[in-house]
Amino acid sequence: MGKVAFGIDVGGTTVKLGLFDGTGCLLEKWEIPTVRDNGGEKILPHVAESILGKMREKQIAEEDVAGIGIGVPGAVDEDGMLVSGAVNLGWKAFHIPEALGAYINVEIKAANDANVAALGEMWKGGGAGCHSMVAVTLGTGVGGGIIINGKILTGATGAAGEIGHIHIEDEETQLCGCQNRGCLEQYASATGIVRLAKKRLAQDDTPSLLRQGEVSAKTVFDAVKAGDGVAIEIAERFGEYLGKGLAAVACVVNPEIFVIGGGVSKAGEILFDYIVPKFREYAFPACRDAQFALATLGNDAGIYGAAGLILAGGADDQQSSR
Repeated sequence: MGKVAFGIDVGGTTVKLGLFDGTGCLLEKWEIPTVRDNGGEKILPHVAESILGKMREKQIAEEDVAGIGIGVPGAVDEDGMLVSGAVNLGWKAFHIPEALGAYINVEIKAANDANVAALGEMWKGGGAGCHSMVAVTLGTGVGGGIIINGKILTGATGAAGEIGHIHIEDEETQLCGCQNRGCLEQYASATGIVRLAKKRLAQDDTPSLLRQGEVSAKTVFDAVKAGDGVAIEIAERFGEYLGKGLAAVACVVNPEIFVIGGGVSKAGEILFDYIVPKFREYAFPACRDAQFALATLGNDAGIYGAAGLILAGGADDQQSSR
Protein backbone atom coordinates (compact mmCIF):
# COMPACT_ATOMS: atom_id res chain seq x y z
CA MET A 1 0.00 0.00 0.00
CA GLY A 2 2.94 2.35 0.61
CA LYS A 3 2.82 5.25 3.03
CA VAL A 4 -0.60 6.31 4.30
CA ALA A 5 -1.97 9.12 6.45
CA PHE A 6 -5.00 9.62 8.62
CA GLY A 7 -7.12 12.77 8.59
CA ILE A 8 -9.28 13.46 11.65
CA ASP A 9 -12.06 16.06 11.92
CA VAL A 10 -13.36 16.39 15.49
CA GLY A 11 -16.91 17.71 15.69
CA GLY A 12 -19.33 18.20 18.54
CA THR A 13 -21.44 15.19 17.58
CA THR A 14 -19.17 12.93 15.56
CA VAL A 15 -15.50 12.51 14.78
CA LYS A 16 -14.87 11.96 11.06
CA LEU A 17 -11.84 9.87 10.14
CA GLY A 18 -10.23 9.25 6.76
CA LEU A 19 -7.49 6.94 5.53
CA PHE A 20 -5.48 8.40 2.64
CA ASP A 21 -2.73 7.08 0.44
CA GLY A 22 0.47 9.07 -0.02
CA THR A 23 -0.95 11.04 -2.96
CA GLY A 24 -3.96 12.25 -0.99
CA CYS A 25 -6.45 9.80 -2.45
CA LEU A 26 -9.18 8.97 0.08
CA LEU A 27 -9.17 5.21 0.57
CA GLU A 28 -11.82 4.93 3.27
CA LYS A 29 -13.79 7.17 5.62
CA TRP A 30 -15.83 6.46 8.74
CA GLU A 31 -17.21 8.14 11.85
CA ILE A 32 -17.28 7.55 15.58
CA PRO A 33 -19.43 9.34 18.18
CA THR A 34 -17.93 12.29 20.02
CA VAL A 35 -18.17 11.33 23.70
CA ARG A 36 -18.08 14.63 25.56
CA ASP A 37 -18.56 13.27 29.09
CA ASN A 38 -16.13 14.36 31.80
CA GLY A 39 -14.64 17.23 29.85
CA GLY A 40 -14.23 15.21 26.67
CA GLU A 41 -11.53 13.05 28.23
CA LYS A 42 -12.43 10.03 26.07
CA ILE A 43 -12.34 11.77 22.68
CA LEU A 44 -8.66 11.35 21.86
CA PRO A 45 -8.41 7.83 23.33
CA HIS A 46 -11.37 6.84 21.14
CA VAL A 47 -9.71 8.43 18.10
CA ALA A 48 -6.50 6.51 18.77
CA GLU A 49 -8.43 3.28 19.33
CA SER A 50 -10.27 3.72 16.03
CA ILE A 51 -7.06 4.44 14.11
CA LEU A 52 -5.21 1.51 15.65
CA GLY A 53 -8.18 -0.73 14.86
CA LYS A 54 -8.10 0.38 11.22
CA MET A 55 -4.35 -0.24 11.09
CA ARG A 56 -4.88 -3.79 12.35
CA GLU A 57 -7.72 -4.36 9.90
CA LYS A 58 -5.66 -3.13 6.93
CA GLN A 59 -2.39 -4.63 8.25
CA ILE A 60 -0.72 -1.20 8.31
CA ALA A 61 2.46 -0.98 10.40
CA GLU A 62 3.35 2.18 12.33
CA GLU A 63 6.33 2.76 10.06
CA ASP A 64 3.97 2.85 7.08
CA VAL A 65 1.97 5.76 8.55
CA ALA A 66 3.29 9.12 7.35
CA GLY A 67 1.32 10.77 10.12
CA ILE A 68 -2.00 11.85 11.57
CA GLY A 69 -3.51 15.28 11.02
CA ILE A 70 -6.31 16.48 13.27
CA GLY A 71 -8.63 19.47 13.10
CA VAL A 72 -10.47 20.65 16.22
CA PRO A 73 -13.08 23.37 16.90
CA GLY A 74 -10.96 25.89 18.74
CA ALA A 75 -7.99 28.22 18.35
CA VAL A 76 -4.83 26.16 17.83
CA ASP A 77 -1.47 27.89 17.73
CA GLU A 78 1.55 26.96 15.59
CA ASP A 79 2.82 24.66 18.33
CA GLY A 80 -0.34 22.52 18.24
CA MET A 81 -1.63 23.98 21.52
CA LEU A 82 -5.39 24.35 21.91
CA VAL A 83 -5.06 27.87 23.24
CA SER A 84 -8.30 28.53 25.09
CA GLY A 85 -10.01 25.16 24.96
CA ALA A 86 -12.96 23.98 22.89
CA VAL A 87 -16.21 24.77 24.67
CA ASN A 88 -18.45 22.43 22.70
CA LEU A 89 -16.11 19.50 23.45
CA GLY A 90 -15.55 20.34 27.10
CA TRP A 91 -11.80 20.67 26.48
CA LYS A 92 -9.51 23.00 28.35
CA ALA A 93 -6.20 24.20 26.89
CA PHE A 94 -3.73 21.40 26.13
CA HIS A 95 -1.14 20.34 23.56
CA ILE A 96 -3.01 18.13 21.09
CA PRO A 97 -0.12 16.32 19.33
CA GLU A 98 1.42 15.34 22.67
CA ALA A 99 -1.90 14.12 24.05
CA LEU A 100 -2.73 11.97 21.01
CA GLY A 101 0.90 10.95 20.68
CA ALA A 102 0.63 9.19 24.04
CA TYR A 103 -1.44 6.49 22.32
CA ILE A 104 0.25 6.14 18.93
CA ASN A 105 3.86 6.72 17.95
CA VAL A 106 3.60 8.52 14.60
CA GLU A 107 3.93 12.12 13.49
CA ILE A 108 0.90 14.18 14.56
CA LYS A 109 -0.07 17.69 13.51
CA ALA A 110 -3.02 19.72 14.79
CA ALA A 111 -4.86 22.83 13.59
CA ASN A 112 -8.19 24.62 13.87
CA ASP A 113 -10.98 22.81 12.03
CA ALA A 114 -11.91 25.76 9.79
CA ASN A 115 -8.28 26.22 8.80
CA VAL A 116 -7.97 22.51 8.12
CA ALA A 117 -11.09 22.57 5.92
CA ALA A 118 -9.58 25.51 4.04
CA LEU A 119 -6.39 23.54 3.44
CA GLY A 120 -8.47 20.63 2.18
CA GLU A 121 -10.28 22.82 -0.35
CA MET A 122 -7.01 24.29 -1.61
CA TRP A 123 -5.31 20.91 -1.84
CA LYS A 124 -8.08 18.79 -3.38
CA GLY A 125 -11.16 21.01 -3.74
CA GLY A 126 -12.39 24.33 -5.11
CA GLY A 127 -8.99 26.01 -4.73
CA ALA A 128 -6.91 23.25 -6.27
CA GLY A 129 -3.93 24.66 -8.16
CA CYS A 130 -3.75 27.82 -6.04
CA HIS A 131 -1.27 28.60 -3.29
CA SER A 132 -2.93 31.54 -1.50
CA MET A 133 -6.61 31.19 -0.70
CA VAL A 134 -9.34 32.33 1.67
CA ALA A 135 -12.04 29.79 2.44
CA VAL A 136 -15.36 31.31 3.51
CA THR A 137 -17.93 29.12 5.23
CA LEU A 138 -21.45 30.55 5.15
CA GLY A 139 -23.40 28.51 7.68
CA THR A 140 -25.06 29.39 10.97
CA GLY A 141 -22.17 31.82 11.30
CA VAL A 142 -19.44 32.96 8.92
CA GLY A 143 -16.18 31.07 9.27
CA GLY A 144 -12.92 31.45 7.46
CA GLY A 145 -9.59 29.86 6.85
CA ILE A 146 -6.56 31.53 5.29
CA ILE A 147 -3.79 29.78 3.38
CA ILE A 148 -0.80 31.86 2.29
CA ASN A 149 1.85 30.30 0.04
CA GLY A 150 0.54 26.86 0.96
CA LYS A 151 0.71 27.43 4.73
CA ILE A 152 -2.15 27.87 7.19
CA LEU A 153 -2.18 31.36 8.70
CA THR A 154 -2.87 30.83 12.40
CA GLY A 155 -2.01 34.17 13.96
CA ALA A 156 -0.55 34.82 17.40
CA THR A 157 -3.33 33.04 19.31
CA GLY A 158 -4.74 30.79 16.60
CA ALA A 159 -7.61 33.16 15.80
CA ALA A 160 -6.59 34.24 12.27
CA GLY A 161 -9.38 33.78 9.74
CA GLU A 162 -12.27 34.82 11.99
CA ILE A 163 -13.67 36.86 9.12
CA GLY A 164 -17.23 36.55 10.40
CA HIS A 165 -16.35 39.05 13.09
CA ILE A 166 -15.08 41.82 10.87
CA HIS A 167 -17.00 44.94 11.91
CA ILE A 168 -19.15 45.92 8.95
CA GLU A 169 -22.15 47.89 10.27
CA ASP A 170 -21.98 50.79 12.72
CA GLU A 171 -25.76 51.09 13.18
CA GLU A 172 -26.37 47.55 14.46
CA THR A 173 -28.07 47.36 17.88
CA GLN A 174 -28.24 43.57 18.35
CA LEU A 175 -25.32 41.68 19.83
CA CYS A 176 -23.41 39.15 17.75
CA GLY A 177 -22.54 35.83 19.39
CA CYS A 178 -19.07 37.26 20.04
CA GLN A 179 -20.73 40.06 22.07
CA ASN A 180 -19.75 42.76 19.61
CA ARG A 181 -22.21 44.49 17.27
CA GLY A 182 -22.27 44.83 13.49
CA CYS A 183 -20.20 41.73 12.66
CA LEU A 184 -20.22 40.36 9.12
CA GLU A 185 -21.87 37.11 10.19
CA GLN A 186 -24.91 39.05 11.39
CA TYR A 187 -25.71 39.69 7.70
CA ALA A 188 -23.90 37.13 5.53
CA SER A 189 -24.56 33.87 7.41
CA ALA A 190 -27.68 31.75 6.91
CA THR A 191 -29.17 33.33 10.03
CA GLY A 192 -28.01 36.76 8.89
CA ILE A 193 -29.77 36.38 5.54
CA VAL A 194 -32.99 35.51 7.41
CA ARG A 195 -32.54 38.67 9.51
CA LEU A 196 -32.14 40.76 6.36
CA ALA A 197 -35.19 39.09 4.81
CA LYS A 198 -37.46 39.63 7.81
CA LYS A 199 -36.39 43.26 8.04
CA ARG A 200 -37.12 43.83 4.34
CA LEU A 201 -40.48 42.03 4.46
CA ALA A 202 -41.55 44.19 7.40
CA GLN A 203 -40.88 47.41 5.48
CA ASP A 204 -43.96 47.21 3.24
CA ASP A 205 -46.49 44.85 1.68
CA THR A 206 -44.79 44.32 -1.67
CA PRO A 207 -45.85 40.86 -2.93
CA SER A 208 -43.15 38.23 -2.61
CA LEU A 209 -42.78 34.47 -2.68
CA LEU A 210 -41.13 34.85 0.71
CA ARG A 211 -44.48 35.70 2.29
CA GLN A 212 -45.80 32.22 1.54
CA GLY A 213 -43.96 30.21 4.19
CA GLU A 214 -40.99 30.03 6.50
CA VAL A 215 -38.09 32.22 5.43
CA SER A 216 -34.61 30.67 5.16
CA ALA A 217 -31.46 31.37 3.21
CA LYS A 218 -32.56 28.64 0.79
CA THR A 219 -36.02 30.12 0.22
CA VAL A 220 -34.48 33.55 -0.32
CA PHE A 221 -32.19 32.32 -3.10
CA ASP A 222 -34.87 30.05 -4.55
CA ALA A 223 -37.01 33.18 -4.84
CA VAL A 224 -34.09 35.08 -6.37
CA LYS A 225 -33.82 32.38 -9.03
CA ALA A 226 -37.55 32.79 -9.67
CA GLY A 227 -37.07 36.51 -10.27
CA ASP A 228 -38.74 37.68 -7.05
CA GLY A 229 -38.03 41.41 -6.66
CA VAL A 230 -38.01 41.49 -2.87
CA ALA A 231 -35.70 38.48 -2.69
CA ILE A 232 -33.36 40.14 -5.17
CA GLU A 233 -33.21 43.23 -2.93
CA ILE A 234 -32.28 40.98 0.02
CA ALA A 235 -29.59 39.24 -2.06
CA GLU A 236 -28.19 42.62 -3.08
CA ARG A 237 -27.96 43.67 0.56
CA PHE A 238 -26.27 40.37 1.45
CA GLY A 239 -23.82 40.84 -1.44
CA GLU A 240 -23.06 44.39 -0.34
CA TYR A 241 -22.04 43.23 3.12
CA LEU A 242 -20.10 40.15 2.06
CA GLY A 243 -18.43 41.81 -0.91
CA LYS A 244 -17.27 44.68 1.26
CA GLY A 245 -16.05 42.32 3.98
CA LEU A 246 -14.07 40.17 1.56
CA ALA A 247 -12.58 43.27 -0.03
CA ALA A 248 -11.21 44.16 3.41
CA VAL A 249 -9.80 40.64 3.76
CA ALA A 250 -8.19 40.87 0.32
CA CYS A 251 -6.39 44.09 1.25
CA VAL A 252 -4.67 42.24 4.08
CA VAL A 253 -3.90 38.78 2.67
CA ASN A 254 -4.20 39.24 -1.14
CA PRO A 255 -5.49 35.73 -2.02
CA GLU A 256 -5.59 34.22 -5.48
CA ILE A 257 -9.06 32.85 -4.80
CA PHE A 258 -11.99 32.91 -2.41
CA VAL A 259 -13.66 29.51 -2.03
CA ILE A 260 -17.20 29.72 -0.70
CA GLY A 261 -18.66 26.78 1.23
CA GLY A 262 -21.20 26.05 3.95
CA GLY A 263 -24.96 25.59 3.70
CA VAL A 264 -25.60 28.91 1.96
CA SER A 265 -23.22 27.89 -0.85
CA LYS A 266 -25.76 25.27 -1.94
CA ALA A 267 -27.53 28.14 -3.70
CA GLY A 268 -24.76 27.79 -6.29
CA GLU A 269 -23.06 30.20 -8.68
CA ILE A 270 -25.90 32.74 -8.37
CA LEU A 271 -24.27 33.89 -5.11
CA PHE A 272 -21.41 35.33 -7.11
CA ASP A 273 -23.79 37.57 -9.06
CA TYR A 274 -24.27 39.52 -5.84
CA ILE A 275 -20.92 39.11 -4.06
CA VAL A 276 -18.37 39.62 -6.83
CA PRO A 277 -19.51 43.01 -8.23
CA LYS A 278 -19.42 44.52 -4.75
CA PHE A 279 -16.06 42.90 -4.03
CA ARG A 280 -14.64 44.42 -7.23
CA GLU A 281 -16.12 47.80 -6.32
CA TYR A 282 -14.54 47.94 -2.87
CA ALA A 283 -11.31 45.98 -3.30
CA PHE A 284 -7.87 47.57 -3.54
CA PRO A 285 -6.99 47.61 -7.27
CA ALA A 286 -4.13 45.12 -7.01
CA CYS A 287 -6.49 42.65 -5.29
CA ARG A 288 -9.54 42.98 -7.54
CA ASP A 289 -8.76 40.05 -9.81
CA ALA A 290 -9.11 37.43 -7.07
CA GLN A 291 -11.10 34.46 -8.34
CA PHE A 292 -14.25 33.07 -6.73
CA ALA A 293 -15.26 29.41 -6.65
CA LEU A 294 -17.61 27.12 -4.78
CA ALA A 295 -16.23 24.59 -2.31
CA THR A 296 -16.41 21.04 -3.67
CA LEU A 297 -15.45 18.71 -0.80
CA GLY A 298 -18.50 19.28 1.38
CA ASN A 299 -18.31 17.53 4.75
CA ASP A 300 -15.09 15.79 3.72
CA ALA A 301 -13.07 19.03 3.59
CA GLY A 302 -11.95 18.56 7.19
CA ILE A 303 -10.53 15.07 6.79
CA TYR A 304 -8.83 16.03 3.51
CA GLY A 305 -7.26 19.09 5.09
CA ALA A 306 -6.20 17.18 8.19
CA ALA A 307 -4.45 14.63 5.99
CA GLY A 308 -3.02 17.56 4.06
CA LEU A 309 -1.27 18.76 7.22
CA ILE A 310 0.85 15.64 6.78
CA LEU A 311 0.89 15.02 3.04
CA ALA A 312 0.64 18.48 1.47
CA GLY A 313 3.16 20.27 3.65
CA GLY A 314 0.15 22.47 4.40
CA ALA A 315 1.24 23.45 7.86
CA ASP A 316 4.96 22.95 8.10
CA ASP A 317 4.84 25.40 10.98
CA GLN A 318 2.26 23.35 12.88
CA GLN A 319 4.27 21.61 15.60
CA SER A 320 4.21 17.85 15.46
CA SER A 321 4.83 15.17 18.04
CA ARG A 322 6.45 11.84 17.50
